[in-house]
Amino acid sequence: MIRIDRIRIVTYNVHKCRGLDQRTSPARIVAVLRELEADIIALQEVLSLNRAAREANQARFIAEELGFNYCFGVNRRLKGGVYGNVVLSRLPISVARNYDISVRGRERRGCLRADVVLGATHLLHIFNVHLGTAFIERRQQARKLISPVILNNKELAGWRLMLGDFNEWRRGLSSRLLAQHLASIDIRTHLRRSRTYPGVLPLLHLDHIYHDPALELEGLILHRSRTALIASDHLPLAADFRLRAVEEKRPGQ
Repeated sequence: MIRIDRIRIVTYNVHKCRGLDQRTSPARIVAVLRELEADIIALQEVLSLNRAAREANQARFIAEELGFNYCFGVNRRLKGGVYGNVVLSRLPISVARNYDISVRGRERRGCLRADVVLGATHLLHIFNVHLGTAFIERRQQARKLISPVILNNKELAGWRLMLGDFNEWRRGLSSRLLAQHLASIDIRTHLRRSRTYPGVLPLLHLDHIYHDPALELEGLILHRSRTALIASDHLPLAADFRLRAVEEKRPGQ
């Protein structure tokens, strides 16, 4: 039997660590993440450059400062470095894989899967995504996400959680498709708002979290500290889950 665990998971588009003051500061992003005391963190728009300055490699710098394990899903080359999504975890990461969900003629996009080891026998499959800005693009990407290659891969042995910046502010096809396979967090139920972006004056709901029902949501936080409001154009969204004690396999297996 799996023991009951409580875990905090965060999704955060860090905008290449460039804040509203136009200053690039990975150290400031680290400060925001320390305020949250998360166990697993999904970052989007991370840029890592091969330069002498330690902060230039944003993924490694943030992981080292937090003392977390991490994996990088590289989606494209940028400014002589690499750019994409990152998963950081206090717990071990056993497998990391980046799936190409790009659509022809559009910017390269990926879905980073990180298998986090929760205990001796159980895994949590984290899928960190950043979908495209075009409606038709997101429709194609949603179909790729729910395919047997990614979300409905029969080889997955643990609970699944998909989160990130979906660039979908209305309930479109990607929202509807994912809600057929995972539970969707309705932020209006847990927050006093229905919008998350931009951080200073939210107008849109871009950041979403979907999860297997065995991950029981206990609370949701849109982190609006003074530092968070300036560190990126997005705010971090933190979800607290309880992992139910179960003996059976994940539904669908």
